[in-house]
Amino acid sequence: MSVALIDYGAGNLHSVANALKAAGATDLAITDDPQAVRRAERIVLPGVGAFAACRDGLAALPGMVEAIEERALKGGVPFLGICVGMQLMATRGEEMGSHAGLGWIAGSVRRLPAAPGVRVPHMGWNDVVPALPHPLIVPGEAYFLHSYAFEGDDVLATTTHGGNVTAAIGRDNLAGIQFHPEKSQRYGIALLERFLAWRP
Repeated sequence: MSVALIDYGAGNLHSVANALKAAGATDLAITDDPQAVRRAERIVLPGVGAFAACRDGLAALPGMVEAIEERALKGGVPFLGICVGMQLMATRGEEMGSHAGLGWIAGSVRRLPAAPGVRVPHMGWNDVVPALPHPLIVPGEAYFLHSYAFEGDDVLATTTHGGNVTAAIGRDNLAGIQFHPEKSQRYGIALLERFLAWRP
């Protein structure tokens, strides 16, 4: 099972790679090569930082967005976006202006609202509550660290931080999680195990 973990300068790559290996990935490539993505049987897009910087970093790799879309959107290869990697699946991100996302899932990424007793960023352990049955998402606790959250279609799970906040999105062979599986201990490793075994 070959897994492409995309290196575009915006992810906690080695921690994610270690978590994937702990979940059973044996043929794992940390790569910025579109051809490696075209050969992969699983694609993982991590992301840490600002939406626009991550989008620009991905776009700066010639042919990478096209390769991901060729394999994930057209080829049906299982795809997992993590944190900002999930947010990039949206139509737009509203961090420091309005920026186009990949446009795979209709919705926008907006700043979490401030409220009395609610800190932004949303940081730490919180519940993951499935919104509908999905092979990857089960109830549990995961580790979150974000100031912006997705609002839109195809929500697979929510958490609570001054109100409902999207914890996971997806459809067909595409999935995205706002939390960090590499920081979520057994819950995160188990999710990655399910991703590696997923046959959408």
